[in-house]
Amino acid sequence: MEVYLLYLGLGAVAGLISGLFGLGGGVVIVPILIFTFTAQGLSPDILTHLAIGTSLATIVITSISSVSAHNRHGAVLWRVALWLTPGICLGAALGAVFAISITGASLQLAFGVFLCLVAGKMAFPINPDGGANMPGPAGKTAVGGVIGFVSSLFGIGGGSLSVPFLTWVRVPVKHAVGTSAACGLPIAVSGALTYLYKGYGAVELPPHAMGYIYLPAFIGIVASSTIFARFGARLAHRLPGDMLSKGFALLLFLIGMRFVWINVRLLVA
Repeated sequence: MEVYLLYLGLGAVAGLISGLFGLGGGVVIVPILIFTFTAQGLSPDILTHLAIGTSLATIVITSISSVSAHNRHGAVLWRVALWLTPGICLGAALGAVFAISITGASLQLAFGVFLCLVAGKMAFPINPDGGANMPGPAGKTAVGGVIGFVSSLFGIGGGSLSVPFLTWVRVPVKHAVGTSAACGLPIAVSGALTYLYKGYGAVELPPHAMGYIYLPAFIGIVASSTIFARFGARLAHRLPGDMLSKGFALLLFLIGMRFVWINVRLLVA
């Protein structure tokens, strides 16, 4: 019971921050789970893979609610989302396979670099003007593959990649966000299933893990994160957003640099 209460609390924190700053849940959930699994004494060889697989599993549930909300407002361009989906599913599966094939230290190092890039985008937002036409079927499949691969590698829903791409090809921001949410579901499903399947039989997994998905964390985060994400979204309208975003970007940058520093030392030792 104490373990489930712990993850209910972590889910509340992740949801609040996600709603407050408009971040995809994985950017918050993965580092929180890495720190928590480390404190629980889980093996460094598997804890990062477990954090990413669990994050994707939670995104499966939370993205359903997000897609439904955007669809009610007519913000999802289903034709675009469906063309991107085959590439997304293949890329997400390959991203998970690649992540599992490398060491936990290498994966944390890559995730640390990714967090630093996200922090830079938050602190100095660059919104690309429309500069290209929507690619054809083959192009959309290729783009979907890249989005799926990177998202599954880092345990995120893909919004940090798909929204800039859709905006660049002249999709209005409202529809870019809604369509990105629709793309997040196949990313999470394909990635989570791959982490679950490839993780079966992995050594040093804790009790109550299904492959690289840790059920106590999954249940606790899903139960509380969606509720607190809504609260965070409402709170965002009452607080000085620019100052908060830059402050949180600094925190993400420091966390990312910590992952980079620790794991560079491990890899060169």
